[in-house]
Amino acid sequence: MISCWKARAVLPKLDAQRLVEMLEALDPAPPAVSSFELGERGLWEVEAFFTTEPNEAELVRAVGAEMRIIPVMDENWVARALEGLPPVRAGRFFIHGSHSTSEIPANAIALRIEASYAFGTGHHGTTRGCLLAYDALSKRRRFKNALDLGCGTGVLAMAYSRTEHRLAVATDIDALAVDKTRENAKLNRAAPYLRIAAGNGFRAAHIAGNAPYDLIFANILAGPLMKLMPGIRKHLAPRGNAILSGLLDEQANAVLAMARAHGLRLVRRSALEGWITLILER
Repeated sequence: MISCWKARAVLPKLDAQRLVEMLEALDPAPPAVSSFELGERGLWEVEAFFTTEPNEAELVRAVGAEMRIIPVMDENWVARALEGLPPVRAGRFFIHGSHSTSEIPANAIALRIEASYAFGTGHHGTTRGCLLAYDALSKRRRFKNALDLGCGTGVLAMAYSRTEHRLAVATDIDALAVDKTRENAKLNRAAPYLRIAAGNGFRAAHIAGNAPYDLIFANILAGPLMKLMPGIRKHLAPRGNAILSGLLDEQANAVLAMARAHGLRLVRRSALEGWITLILER
């Protein structure tokens, strides 16, 4: 059975970056988008996942790039993603699939995240960067409430709630990601602490009612981050921290300049696998 449709393109890095921005700007329902370096000749692979089959000619006109569209079958792609997927250690957090349960270290905060259609198994440099940033921050201060904006699998919200045992709001524009976050929250004993909703940016349910936040995660991409910066500033408590990722090195300065223009100062900038994570403070 077909679960969704994938549009794929392989491009040089800057062209791939532009394609991601075009895909995320599609209206009315942008797809879930990922991009990964292939490790050869500076090429990047861009994938966009659609719940209904897109018209290939219309998609090419909309994004300005040739993309091959193929159906994704339920029983094949998740199995392939799981195959050989190792667990990930990020500070005190241990992200693993069911096949690695026996490897959980003593005293680790273990989060079971099975490979799926939602972004955030902990293997990507952006997710690990956010987990490491939060691990470092949480050793210096306690947080009262958090927002995970663009939650994917919910891994960051769950890392927070399992550490602090306090409320976290988790939202994503993708309803499939929200469903996966709900599933993972139950699996990881985090459901009582999470308020989960689908929605675009700060218009998602629960966000306004639980603001201000002393911690905001936003592991998305540079373009959306810059558009959301006024909302991040508005919903962040005084002396609150924002952990931002999804940034290539050449994008980080522009995002940081936007953050400073909205009264946020840089606490730490780190790089992991070519991706930048920023810790900001209001």
